[in-house]
Amino acid sequence: MTLGLLAASASAVFFGLASVLQARAAHATAGTRGSVFRMLVRSSFVVGVLLDIAGFAAQFVALQVAPVFLVQATQAGNLAVTAVVAVPMLKIRLSTGEWIAVAAVCLGLAGLGLSAASEGPAHAPMAFRLALLGAAALLTLAGIGATRRAGPVGSAVLGLVAGLQFGVVALAVRTITDLSVGALVREPAVYAMALGGAAGFLCFAVGLQKGRVTVVTSAVVIGETLPPALIGIALLGDHTRPGLTPLAVAGFAAALAGAAMLARFGEVKA
Repeated sequence: MTLGLLAASASAVFFGLASVLQARAAHATAGTRGSVFRMLVRSSFVVGVLLDIAGFAAQFVALQVAPVFLVQATQAGNLAVTAVVAVPMLKIRLSTGEWIAVAAVCLGLAGLGLSAASEGPAHAPMAFRLALLGAAALLTLAGIGATRRAGPVGSAVLGLVAGLQFGVVALAVRTITDLSVGALVREPAVYAMALGGAAGFLCFAVGLQKGRVTVVTSAVVIGETLPPALIGIALLGDHTRPGLTPLAVAGFAAALAGAAMLARFGEVKA
């Protein structure tokens, strides 16, 4: 369990730092000639991309040994990391409510860490892994449809679809038990992970273009945490330590509520 908690926490830190570094590169090159290229080659942006890769690797490790509800709640907690790091690096001031939200995320994750039981890769049936691939495909179609809908409803739907796709990624990783090349090539969960990750990222990006950051990010937080957590408990054998279920529920709720209050940091460039 210690490895899972450390890996999940490291993943949140990596993703949070990556957001701030990439935002810093965007700020530094905004309005300049060839701004996109300048941003992509700027050292802070490159380091941010490397941190994103490290964050996914840490998340992969965490999902192999820890319950989905712990790992996904911790992923939502990367907003707290982004918010805190943005204070010195981007000169952003946090309100009293946002500092309270950061504390709620930290306390909630601490409660989850104390209550979650150790897990191993879930030996899910082929039907479940194929269903994940089908869900990723259906969500992709839903995301394409949502791009045609204007206004806050369209952006909220895109955020929710993105979050659900990230949830598919988490569940897919949780079910991968054989890391040999031959097994990975034949594994439908790998393709669900690839499709869900790519489509989720695009839906999130388009949602941010179409609507308010807080609406889109809040929808992402809900989609990437609650449904995967429930599925992990119901179908993949995730569970808490004996007698600590109330602590897990309270910690999960506190972490999600705090993350929702920090939703504006879902796209810190805003």
